[in-house]
Amino acid sequence: MARAFLIVIDSVGIGGAPDADQYFNGEVPDVGANTLGHIVAACASGAAEEGRSGPLAVGALDALGLGAAIRHSTGIATPGLDAEPSGAWAVAREISRGKDTPSGHWELAGVPVPWEWHTFPDTHPAFPEDITKALCEAAGTEGILANCHASGTQVIADFGAEHLKTGWPICYTSADSVLQIAAHESAFGLEKLLKMCKSVAPLLHEMKVGRVIARPFLGSVEDGFKRTPNRKDFAIAPPAPTLCDWLHEAGRKVHAVGKIGDIFSMRGIDDVTKGPDANLMQDLSALIDNAEDGSLTFANFVEFDSEYGHRRDVSGYARHLEWFNVELSKVLPRLKADDLLIVTADHGNDPTWIGTDHTREQVPVLIHGIGPRAIGTIAYADVAASIAAYLGVPSQGPGRSFL
Repeated sequence: MARAFLIVIDSVGIGGAPDADQYFNGEVPDVGANTLGHIVAACASGAAEEGRSGPLAVGALDALGLGAAIRHSTGIATPGLDAEPSGAWAVAREISRGKDTPSGHWELAGVPVPWEWHTFPDTHPAFPEDITKALCEAAGTEGILANCHASGTQVIADFGAEHLKTGWPICYTSADSVLQIAAHESAFGLEKLLKMCKSVAPLLHEMKVGRVIARPFLGSVEDGFKRTPNRKDFAIAPPAPTLCDWLHEAGRKVHAVGKIGDIFSMRGIDDVTKGPDANLMQDLSALIDNAEDGSLTFANFVEFDSEYGHRRDVSGYARHLEWFNVELSKVLPRLKADDLLIVTADHGNDPTWIGTDHTREQVPVLIHGIGPRAIGTIAYADVAASIAAYLGVPSQGPGRSFL
């Protein structure tokens, strides 16, 4: 019986979203943002030389159709990505009204978001009084720190010392529908942080705020602060059964790698592994060797987004793409003859763009296991319908199979 592997390389967009003019970084619309296209151009021009050099080297991804997908999406040149695809490829377009993680993943799993997400204003304070009061009560403190839009790494640098002095949690947001809470893993306590996030999550979910995220960190004033891998997302549950649920109803196994378990509130998921991307790649590799027939392995590699996109680090993003490409080239030959593997993304996060937030883009869909084929432009939900069809499970969403 066939198996399926759905791999989301977080934020690796390819531009061209027709509604990008409705999404912004600050006051600048996302029109023209192109995460991969601009990285390819920067590498080709010698503008991404930190820790790497030359044109972007992603031959395994290009062989699956990456360059072809970029060109189809925006018509731009892709120097160094000119392979004749040996895999099938498509360009996926999102309909959910968001450029965030839950929207992208849910829709890839067959469930477009039926509501407008609530976001907090870029003001100080950003949170209304009732939210601030709930945060204080959950933390057992008289106040919170930050209370604004902020970069996750910068906010702990700015408020880490005050946090250690007062014990107040660092609470911040972004253009996404999210409330993030950072606290020192030892001084504040990891379990206390997770309990705090869990207690306030229902209030935020009622407002249609997509996620409350625990952001533990370690370090000192003298040596600086660094986030730990113990992040946990408390996400609102999907509004309808997803691909994971469809498979569970059919008695199939679903293995989650990375933050997939958090994104789907563990619905329809049998087990999950977490950690940095390098560890997650080992977990994915083990599942390629050992996952059951008929199963789905659903993986997310977040560091493209969290470490390089939001930080507008072009060289770092390029390095991570090249690392992923090498690792992918190692696992592809170990797939069974009837396995399906799809590499895609959930949104964009152009490291050459203004601001620090996600960018509204189309995404590549690179498919190993059905032979070479130019599929063209599809809907995100078509990915779920196609995996369901391949595994012989009825699709319950609006997508259409491209098989």
